Amino acid sequence: MLQEVTEKELITVTIDKYTDLQRIKKANGNTENSELDYQIRIVTAKLSSMGVNVEDLTL
Repeated sequence: MLQEVTEKELITVTIDKYTDLQRIKKANGNTENSELDYQIRIVTAKLSSMGVNVEDLTL
């Protein structure tokens, strides 16, 4: 059974992922993590394409 996801639900899930990644980045302190940075860039691009301003969400 396939259920459709609304745009609002998709935005909510993507914001949750973005905030999770931001918390991980903050917990890492000054430790360099290129994969984490890449994932944040990808989610940022997705949110921007949905019209969400990530500046309001960044820790």
